[in-house]
Amino acid sequence: MATTEPARRAPRATTGVVERTERLTPHMIRVVLGGEGLAGFEAGEFTDHYVKLLFPLPGVAYPEPFDMAVIRAELPRDQWPKTRTYTVRAWDPEARELTVDFVYHGDEGLAGPWALRARPGDVIHFLGPGGAYAPRAEADWHLLAGDESALPAIGAALKRLPAGASARVFVEVEGPEEEQKLQTEGDAEIVWLHRRGAQVGEALVRAVRELEFPEGVVHAFVHGEANFVKELRRYLRVERGLPLEWLSISGYWRRGRDEDGWRSSKPEWNRSIEEEESAALGG
Repeated sequence: MATTEPARRAPRATTGVVERTERLTPHMIRVVLGGEGLAGFEAGEFTDHYVKLLFPLPGVAYPEPFDMAVIRAELPRDQWPKTRTYTVRAWDPEARELTVDFVYHGDEGLAGPWALRARPGDVIHFLGPGGAYAPRAEADWHLLAGDESALPAIGAALKRLPAGASARVFVEVEGPEEEQKLQTEGDAEIVWLHRRGAQVGEALVRAVRELEFPEGVVHAFVHGEANFVKELRRYLRVERGLPLEWLSISGYWRRGRDEDGWRSSKPEWNRSIEEEESAALGG
């Protein structure tokens, strides 16, 4: 059965093979992908590079070799693989190894359970990479804030900072057992915030609001659950007057929604925020 989607060129899928896995914390699993399929993969321009992992639906036969163009041409949309978006924690072009960290919250969902069960030799297809942010060298200091979903990108950004670059970093996790060692040559003050069952983002919003901003131009990266991201965007844009071009901010996920539901509603959510912000700024 042919899909009725408008004709367009399907993105090429990359094939990765699981090389190894590591349980970083009770709720964070690292998967390292390799294999010949990564020969054409390129990343490194941005520190928030992401890939869209493709999870086949049970009972659906997909073409071999795996080809998204064929899938989109020959299968109805409800049989296309499910996509889940994950940050590239690291890319080693010489070893041809792609590292992806997964937040694991039990057997619900697709990506977390897959990462838990992943074994060397397992195959996964993905699209990408995309990306847009890297710490700007001309900034006087950097603000990095996020929950577990933003931790891989924050870690990648910190590793990119040159020696002496000033950064204030806030990472919210459930408890001290979820903290990770983050490497950087920058002058980074890293604060771990522990929820301990509280609402996601409450501690982050409070910490950023209480921060005494250093002098100079700040380049900010704020990502994670959509509700606290919205609060911090209003604070940084409206109350602090931070220009949009110096701010990378987005809701990676939203409470009560899976990625499919969040992706479909996110454009309208973004529009409403922009309208409120414009009104508050007198635009």
